[in-house]
Amino acid sequence: MKLFRNLLSTAVIGCTTSAYAADLEVTHWWTSGGEAAAVSEFAKAFNENTQHNWVDGAIAGSGGTARPIIISRIIGGEPMGATQLNHGRQAEELVEAGLMLDLTDIAEAEGWRDLVNPVRLLDACTLDGRIYCVPVNIHSPQWLWLSHDAFAKAGVDVPADWFEFVAAAPALEAAGIVPLAMGQQSWQTNLAFGAIMVAVGGTDLYLDILTNKNADAASSAEMTKVFEAFDQARKLSVGSNVNDWNQATNLVITGKAGGQIHGDWAQGEFQVAKQVAGEDYTCLPGLGVNDIIATGGDAFYFPLNEDDEVTAAQKELASLLISKEVQVAFNLKKGSLPIRGDVDLEAANDCMKKGLKILADGNVLPDGVNSFSADTQNQLDTLMTEFWNDQSITVADIQGQYTKIIATAD
Repeated sequence: MKLFRNLLSTAVIGCTTSAYAADLEVTHWWTSGGEAAAVSEFAKAFNENTQHNWVDGAIAGSGGTARPIIISRIIGGEPMGATQLNHGRQAEELVEAGLMLDLTDIAEAEGWRDLVNPVRLLDACTLDGRIYCVPVNIHSPQWLWLSHDAFAKAGVDVPADWFEFVAAAPALEAAGIVPLAMGQQSWQTNLAFGAIMVAVGGTDLYLDILTNKNADAASSAEMTKVFEAFDQARKLSVGSNVNDWNQATNLVITGKAGGQIHGDWAQGEFQVAKQVAGEDYTCLPGLGVNDIIATGGDAFYFPLNEDDEVTAAQKELASLLISKEVQVAFNLKKGSLPIRGDVDLEAANDCMKKGLKILADGNVLPDGVNSFSADTQNQLDTLMTEFWNDQSITVADIQGQYTKIIATAD
């Protein structure tokens, strides 16, 4: 870790190490057990390898709760030193308003474009040729997490894909087990919808809607099959009365639910519970239907401020977040994939190795957060949650509303 001191002193452009430590408030929404363990690796590296001090600004309630608070503070003139956001379009208006620190000098000096894999993650941090954020991980949402204990109690084999999971659901229900765990936050249901869309509708349909905003594809018969599968999923989740995503993951960990459609960050919760991939639980990328993942994730932005010492600390943290050692330490605990393709992940568990192979094979898709504006994304989140929680809404109803949103998406 001492190597960081030398790297930071030469890599950070336009500043020298301050003789006075700066307190750098860092806001994020990583508050579950696995998330807290992961973000502590960032704080530890920053405190040990700079003269500055990480002031933790965790905001409970996940991104849907945290983002409005973060954005309000920046717009209101009370910026934090650094903040987590999803790389993509969430900070687009803040960047356009000139409220974010330009990191292009550091990125060019350290060769970020040659390090970040896939490079689209860095492109998502770029506006008008300038780089404004540091991608720190690759999170993929298309995973099905399965409890071995639940299926053993139900007397059926652990499914190999989504279709086998649906077929096994009656046996789970007969054993008093909720087939599908699902929290009540809107982004969770929309995440599940996207995963089902890729598995049931296929990648061509997914890409046509996300990249081309094709309303005809949204209203197609192929898309009807996706909504029918989504309808099956909501029926399988009846009785899953939890709110937060990690509470839903805990239902799988404890064998109270058969499975959960969720992102790879669920791995952090299984690790905290000391469960072993392949022994206590199974993970199926692409819901087991196809070996493919979407590459979204988290990034750190640095709001502009008027304190030179804080600016120096911001640049040192930016450089540190993308360094090899920190990338490994953080992502092993987070359950996500590193954004660098040149790191040693021998300690990765079976699930992470599946993701790494898919990434190496190039079987990746863009994530919705990089395709839609915040307004469009909010509309989709709201629609999926209304459908999930109101059994009177039909497949035809939701497909019609979905098509209207895609037709006007930006």
